[in-house]
Amino acid sequence: MNILILSAGTRNKIVQYFVRELDGEGKVIATDMSDLAPAIYEADKHYIVSRMTDPNYINEILEICKKENITGVLSLIDPELSLLAANSNKFEAIGTAVIGSDYVLCERALDKYQMYSWLLEHDYKCAKSYIDVEKFQTDVTEGRITFPVFVKPVRGSASVSASKVYDLETVKLLFSHEKDLMVQELLDGQEIGADVYVDLLSGEVVSVFTKKKLRMRAGETDKAVSFKDDKLFDLIAKFVKEAGYKGQLDIDIFNINGEYYISEVNPRFGGGYPHAYESGANHMKLIVNNLRGDINESRIGEYDEGVCMMKYNELMIKRIDA
Repeated sequence: MNILILSAGTRNKIVQYFVRELDGEGKVIATDMSDLAPAIYEADKHYIVSRMTDPNYINEILEICKKENITGVLSLIDPELSLLAANSNKFEAIGTAVIGSDYVLCERALDKYQMYSWLLEHDYKCAKSYIDVEKFQTDVTEGRITFPVFVKPVRGSASVSASKVYDLETVKLLFSHEKDLMVQELLDGQEIGADVYVDLLSGEVVSVFTKKKLRMRAGETDKAVSFKDDKLFDLIAKFVKEAGYKGQLDIDIFNINGEYYISEVNPRFGGGYPHAYESGANHMKLIVNNLRGDINESRIGEYDEGVCMMKYNELMIKRIDA
């Protein structure tokens, strides 16, 4: 069994965990467009590939899959999830499984307003969101939303171009200078991260790990502590099942006065996933089981609580041939 990890970047731990799980029974292959992506050197073998926007990119990845006899492929960046999903039939035709959700769900997760609309239609608590400045202004005037708010791209990740805004004039200024923005209500409560695995074969939620975020940095969790709440587990399982996701998920949630608000969904491994793994939620094992044709039993909440994660800077030194 061989696994291909696309756009490995700086996700060294993710690659290490897959190598550890296969334990010599298969290879982990990693790709990136840069030879300065440290995570590729954790793999058994790596390839430097074209930018994912290159017209020949998918063919390039398919050739790697054929050459390396890849059993399953996954990506660690958001835009590539939709690209993989859209071409899943091409991978299936050569015997490679795409580890992830279908195209519609990947697009919905990438488009924050589309996700908001879906959550609203299905009666989940979430932050009020606007793409129409006039409607936002009306709701401000009528007291349905108050400042500060966040202005962010409708499609984006890692908090890129997200701004905390305190007045209407600034909102209008930002909208006049950039396209495809949205205004989102500021949720004032405890931010929570959930690492979830939905069995690729049964479609059932089989693992949920939750953590309270204690500190953020550059859009990612810097410090957190694991905890358990059956009410939250039930909400996550209901939401994921109803939406139809499969594979690995990274979900952002807020606890506001005891009520849980779903914020964002990333259908991939998040930057904070190592916290889940080190606490006992081994999703690499669940993926390997599925690729072997085995359905996983439920392990929801089977991890240690009260475990703290504290990120720190590390570096890799390597001679790279010119």
